[in-house]
Amino acid sequence: MRIDLNSDLGEGYGPWVMGQDAPMLDCVTSANIACGGHAGDPETMFKTLCIAAERGVQVGAHPGYADREGFGRRVIPMQPVEVGRMVAAQVGALTALARAAGTRVRYVKPHGALGNLAAADRTVASAIVSMLKAIDSKLAILAISGTELEHAAREQEVTVFSEIYADRAYLPNGQLVPRSQAGAILHDATEAADRLVGYLKTGRMPVVGGDPVALRADSICVHGDNPESVAMARLVRTRLEAEGVTLAAFAS
Repeated sequence: MRIDLNSDLGEGYGPWVMGQDAPMLDCVTSANIACGGHAGDPETMFKTLCIAAERGVQVGAHPGYADREGFGRRVIPMQPVEVGRMVAAQVGALTALARAAGTRVRYVKPHGALGNLAAADRTVASAIVSMLKAIDSKLAILAISGTELEHAAREQEVTVFSEIYADRAYLPNGQLVPRSQAGAILHDATEAADRLVGYLKTGRMPVVGGDPVALRADSICVHGDNPESVAMARLVRTRLEAEGVTLAAFAS
C-alpha cells in the first residue's frame, strides 16, 4: 500500500512563527503552503518552498480567506466567483515563488473555513475548480474525502486526490467535527496512529456517535499548527511504515 502524508505549513507571518516547518518537512511527503490569505507572506512562502525543495517534498498551495486575525477559520461572505478569483490570486503568488525556489506547485488544498465551505457547498466548490482549471489545467486538487469539492473536481474532470485527517474527529456523515466542539482535535499521537492503522486495514473511519464510515484516502493530513504536530507526524510515519505502507507523494 502507498499513501501520502501531508501537513499545512508556511503559516507564519512576518516575525510571527507558526509551527515547526523544518522538522515537519522531514516527516511529510507533501506540504500545503499558505499563500498570503489566512497566513504567509513572500519571505515565509519562499523559505518554506526552499526547504521543501531541498527535502524533495511535493508542494501545494493552501489558499484561505484573507483573515489573518481569525487564521482563516471564519467564513467571509463572498460570491462564489469572488472566491474563485481570491483562490487564483493566492495560487498565482505561490506559483511564482515556487519557480524562484526551484520547485513547482502541483496541487491546491483550500484552508480552514474556505475548505469546509467548499466541502459542503457545491456552488463554491465548482467555482474554485473552474478557476483552477482555467489558470492551470495540470493543477490537482486535494479534497477532504467524500465532499462536494471532491465531487465537483470529478465532474469537471480535474485530477483530485482525497485526504483524511490523523488529528481530527469525524461525524457520522463523514464530515469533520467542528473545532468549536469538544473532542474535535486529537492530541494523543498514539491514539491517532492506532486509528489510522485501523482505518488502513478496514477502509472505515471511526466517528463520534455512529458506526465507522467508509472513506477514500490518497493522503493523510497532520496539521502543522499544534504543539504535538511533529511528534504525531513522526509516530504516524513510523507506525505506517512498520505496517508495510509506503509513504510517497500522491502526484509524483
